[in-house]
Amino acid sequence: MNSLKRIALVEDNPRDAELVLDVLEDLHLAGDVIHLRDGAEALDYLFRRGAYGDRPPAQPAVVLLDLKMPRVDGLEVLRQLKASPELKAIPVVVLTSSREDRDLAESYRLGVNAFVVKPVKYEEFAKAIGQVAHFWALLNESAPGTVPRNPVTGSASA
Repeated sequence: MNSLKRIALVEDNPRDAELVLDVLEDLHLAGDVIHLRDGAEALDYLFRRGAYGDRPPAQPAVVLLDLKMPRVDGLEVLRQLKASPELKAIPVVVLTSSREDRDLAESYRLGVNAFVVKPVKYEEFAKAIGQVAHFWALLNESAPGTVPRNPVTGSASA
């Protein structure tokens, strides 16, 4: 079985971010989670610039991306990520409260891997986060070159 891989959580709402982090911790899926507080910070992290210019080159196994954020919204983050030859293979799961058809359609047009509407009830929210994290950060095999492989086991490692 693969080890848990890095997750990038792009969420501007502190309450939602705390819920996601708590659920991941409770399910022992937290591993290496980086919380990025808006789209501009996410782009800096993913493109290794600004405050993240000297971070190691390993990319996250999955980006959990909110859509409605200040400075740079999630659709613009998705647009830039999927337009980059170096980053387009990173899976992106939109995790949003938006139920707008245009957000859903535009997300898929831009190359999102999954679109999850945040459930309102905590139990449903926790279940959805657990399923998403379990699949993308534990079960899914990352594209070659996006997540470093453990030289001993050959499996992906964050």
